[in-house]
Amino acid sequence: MRVLIVGLIFVVGVVVAYVFTKPEDKPLKIYNPIDVESEMVEKDLARKGFGHTIQEFSFTDQSGKPYGSKDLKGKVYVAEYFFTTCGTICPRMNAEMQRVQAAYKGNDQFKILSFTVNPETDSVAQMKLYADGHGADPKQWHFLTGEKTDLYKLARRSFFVLKPAEAANQGDVGSDFIHTNYFVLVDTHKRIRGYYDGTDSKEVDKLIGDIGKLLEEEK
Repeated sequence: MRVLIVGLIFVVGVVVAYVFTKPEDKPLKIYNPIDVESEMVEKDLARKGFGHTIQEFSFTDQSGKPYGSKDLKGKVYVAEYFFTTCGTICPRMNAEMQRVQAAYKGNDQFKILSFTVNPETDSVAQMKLYADGHGADPKQWHFLTGEKTDLYKLARRSFFVLKPAEAANQGDVGSDFIHTNYFVLVDTHKRIRGYYDGTDSKEVDKLIGDIGKLLEEEK
């Protein structure tokens, strides 16, 4: 009997310990300019700690059609900046982005946006060649080009993914700005919910999981 009682106490203790130490499935953080490295943010936004959202935008995708904020209402999406002739981090980033697309293939509530930092070279035709080469579904993965000033303004004031050209980086060296290797997760309310190293498979695995969390939040 004593052995039975001790056994029961042990089992109850294990259950209680699990209940009180089980990690909470916390909602994803909401990012504001104050949460990002200062060099990534325009000075007038640097101290903003609440209410940041992605500004309205519209560019042209690889199908030659306009695509932007109006098409993203009610959608969760991931954004990146890259250029088609990049031979360093971009191939790795977009190989990982292919995994992201595969994980949510056919889910109309999720989109991928790849903005170019080099629109002089990345015409609609060039973007289509690149998109096709990466198996991009044009209904889900949009490669966007347009006016350079508008592309850079969006990156600096909304997504916070462009560094000044003098900063050391392995990306777009020689341009006015150089892009980071981050993928940016955005929710249906146009809020940034995460940054992920697009060259790191483990971080992209986390991104894939976090996309699912956001999609569940919106149900």
